[in-house]
Amino acid sequence: MKALARLWVVPVVLAVWELAGRAVGDTDFPPPTTIAARMRELWFSGPPACAFLTDDAIANILPSLGRMFGGWVLAALIGIVAGLLLGRSRSATDYVDPLIEFGRAIPPPLLLPVFLVLFKAGLTTQLATIVFGVIWPVLLNTIDGVRSVDPTYTDTATVFNLSRPQRLALVVLPAAAPKIFAGLRLSLSLALILMVISELVGGTDGIGYQLLTAMRSFDGAGVWAAIALLGVLGYGVNSLFVLAERRMLVWHRQATGNS
Repeated sequence: MKALARLWVVPVVLAVWELAGRAVGDTDFPPPTTIAARMRELWFSGPPACAFLTDDAIANILPSLGRMFGGWVLAALIGIVAGLLLGRSRSATDYVDPLIEFGRAIPPPLLLPVFLVLFKAGLTTQLATIVFGVIWPVLLNTIDGVRSVDPTYTDTATVFNLSRPQRLALVVLPAAAPKIFAGLRLSLSLALILMVISELVGGTDGIGYQLLTAMRSFDGAGVWAAIALLGVLGYGVNSLFVLAERRMLVWHRQATGNS
């Protein structure tokens, strides 16, 4: 109920936007009803058998989501594994820390020309852009989470003669999970942004490509429709992740007394 009570601002903003858009009458600043109609026309006016998705939606939205989640999952796997290993070895972290700080300081879009030269335009370049941009929150949060594990846990695991892999999987990883999930949530938002950027440069399909096409054809409502779709997708993906996080970390909330 509290969440619903806070949503009153949404219809107010939409109503003000609608009135302002109709008063201005500018095609570059369409009202929300025009944007919604354009979204339906582009993506959600298909047959019921296809969940009302149009051919454009199937050809662009689904590949974009595939790239985003594919890059995010790959970055998550690399970041968590590397973070676990580095977090357990301070000397190894000292050696690679300059490289990590250098890499995280580079804006991922600036490497797009490099990836285009190395991999040519296509899926590999798009995945490389996403992975490079989103791996850092996962890696750094994993390292921090592993280092913050109570030594009592690992000492107890040693007493019970658990092997190093068992200690990592059964003790260190669960204890570091809250910080790892925080990094995963941040990286998921970055994956959506980088997915769009990678499709704007050298892409042949996807939401970013449709956004670029609408801009080139002076389709103001189409541009806003793509932006609105990205906002809805971002909100939906984040909400699903938070729901999954709460279910998987229920033990942590109970231990800390948080509801």
